[in-house]
Amino acid sequence: MPIIKKRAWDLPESAVTPEHVFLNRRQILAGLGFAAASGVAGGSLFSRAAHAADDPSAELYPVARNDAYQVERAITPEKVSSTYNNFYEFGSHKQIASAAQALKIRPWEVKIDGLCDNPQTIGIDDLLSKVQLEERVYRHRCVEAWAMTVPWSGFPLADLVKLAGPQAGAKYLRMETFFDPEVASGQRASWNPWPYVEGLTIEEATNELAFMATGIYGKPLAKQFGAPLRLAVPWKYGFKSIKSIVRFTFTAERPVSFWEKIQAAEYGFWANVNPEVPHPRWSQATERLLATDERVPTRLYNGYGEQVAHLYKDLEGEALFM
Repeated sequence: MPIIKKRAWDLPESAVTPEHVFLNRRQILAGLGFAAASGVAGGSLFSRAAHAADDPSAELYPVARNDAYQVERAITPEKVSSTYNNFYEFGSHKQIASAAQALKIRPWEVKIDGLCDNPQTIGIDDLLSKVQLEERVYRHRCVEAWAMTVPWSGFPLADLVKLAGPQAGAKYLRMETFFDPEVASGQRASWNPWPYVEGLTIEEATNELAFMATGIYGKPLAKQFGAPLRLAVPWKYGFKSIKSIVRFTFTAERPVSFWEKIQAAEYGFWANVNPEVPHPRWSQATERLLATDERVPTRLYNGYGEQVAHLYKDLEGEALFM
């Protein structure tokens, strides 16, 4: 008899939504007249109808869930995660959902450049036509010690790397978000180093967990989550998961990220989760779950160490965890 070794995030079969139920939920919810999985009164900002008005990719969702990526926690209700967001382009508080609706997500072009064989500028809908979308359930851990669990839709970042064809000298992937102070009021704060920049090593970018999110809760990304294209790297603190990306640059030099420029003593390049390494101003030993406010122990690499710990061997002297 074969022995099946479960991954760190696996759910018991009894807790997994059957595929036929998941794939049919659009028709069921439409027939009932509800906004799919919204949980927001009237479905106003976060309903499928609201997305369809300015997002032609709405018809692509929901997508099939990849059951290789599950977690043991309950999914955070959309009405909670959709109204508690960090998106500094629209303000330094958590209630930026309404302000983020000013973001114009079409047309949206993504530039791929630097040390790669296939530099190009591609529209988001053309990019979506070149990849296979899937849904993954990931834990998200903020450096502020709160956490949520959400079903991201999107594609592996490795697919974008393959599309670009990085050259031998490309050691890092630098990512950059949009810059439009007329739309994003937070970008009028001239003391911050806009636009938002983040970076990964090529090895991190091509790890199986690194994910480009284009949707959530069976719909295109709501704007407050970083529409139309954001990064999800679940073993790192959330500030690494850059939102509303417009540029990917392959480079030999390590990028200096937004938060490193602001306060390098508190926010490093690697930013891996470690409960034993406190932030200079608070403990990281536990985390608060959105929706329940339950405090639970933080896990090394946010529970994904089996898949990513090998990326950080032979890096003595590096601040890997903040």
